Amino acid sequence: MLLRPVLASLVIILSADAEAQDGWQLVWSDEFEGARIDREKWGFDIDCWGGGNNERQCYTDRPENARIEDGMLVIEGRRETETGAAFPPHWGREAAPVTRDYTSARLVTRDRAAWRYGRFEIRAQLPGHQGSWPAIWMLPEDNTYGGWAASGEIDIMEAVNLGEPCALCPDGVEDRVFGTLHYGGQAPDNTYSGTSLSLEDPQAFHTYAIEWTPAGITWFVDGEAYATQTPEDWYTEGLSEAATPAAPFDKPFHLLLNLAIGGNWPESENLGGVADHSFPRAMRVDFVRVFACPSDPETLASCRNGDRDDH
Repeated sequence: MLLRPVLASLVIILSADAEAQDGWQLVWSDEFEGARIDREKWGFDIDCWGGGNNERQCYTDRPENARIEDGMLVIEGRRETETGAAFPPHWGREAAPVTRDYTSARLVTRDRAAWRYGRFEIRAQLPGHQGSWPAIWMLPEDNTYGGWAASGEIDIMEAVNLGEPCALCPDGVEDRVFGTLHYGGQAPDNTYSGTSLSLEDPQAFHTYAIEWTPAGITWFVDGEAYATQTPEDWYTEGLSEAATPAAPFDKPFHLLLNLAIGGNWPESENLGGVADHSFPRAMRVDFVRVFACPSDPETLASCRNGDRDDH
């Protein structure tokens, strides 16, 4: 995702007892087996801000937009008018309410759980159609190095307009998922780098994952690595005396799951704009799992030969 300043102050580093498998230890998870979304694990961003990307939705916490259904989290984008806050309420900025033509949901572990390093796995099914922008990503729990994007952003998976015509795609149909880092200075002095991967069936369930260490971040789909970035590939202009060579990706980050409708990126690609058909649209999430490697908590070296593949 693009412009997203974050103001957060509380960091919770979780380390639950869990069964180790292949050296990995499960330290946090949600299998979405309850009757409703676990509010001790997930908060909601409730606003009509548009993410700084001119997105067209209001985010709500209504069950119409986010719920547990058949053992899965369903994040549903709907074509309906909604009025709400112009900015995220936790910013404390006053402005007149905003009305949008779509609704959706954005779930966050901010102020509940944040992690520095480990393996993060999310099994999800993505929606298609012009203007759909599902994302699985991470933001810093504290803006140690400055506002977005000086303190970093880790995009585990993003996709736009799946199934629409695509001149750059092998079969002429949009089938790409993207793994991206945002860093540099505070916007507008920010930059990004990343890689895309074409999937044979991008709207089927896939397990999206990263392994994150001080030496780099590697992206996976269904257990297969497709991209790696190292500290030589990124930087921050907000260096402090406490910074390591991996800054800004050397601090705790929390997770976000959302489905945006429209915005600068999807509306500038494929057919352009937002197609008004095929609503509601849903991203379904089977599980979210966070693993540590107790024997090598920062390098993960002793666990990597036992890479998991739960697709």
